[in-house]
Amino acid sequence: MTTKPLIVSIPHNLGKAEAMRRLQAGVGKVHGQFGASLASLEENWNGDRMDFRVGALGQTITGHLDVADDAVNVEVQLPWVLALAAEKARNFIRKQGQLLLTKQ
Repeated sequence: MTTKPLIVSIPHNLGKAEAMRRLQAGVGKVHGQFGASLASLEENWNGDRMDFRVGALGQTITGHLDVADDAVNVEVQLPWVLALAAEKARNFIRKQGQLLLTKQ
């Protein structure tokens, strides 16, 4: 059973290149911070788009993010079990994205 994607837009004023640099540098930090909760974390950059796959809580979460000049747009496919907590997931994604974009 699939659910509709969870879409989060995270505004920034860094420009595309700097936002991408911060995100690429920050993905490893996220894995380090949540490593005990994550079974796996895969990322694949193609231009200004990152496709990702996360194994957590016995579930696989897939999605992508697109970096624009003024925002990072994240689309996540949540398994139906996790979709029940979609609003909490949306807030978590927004908060983590903002942290990655503001830290150097």
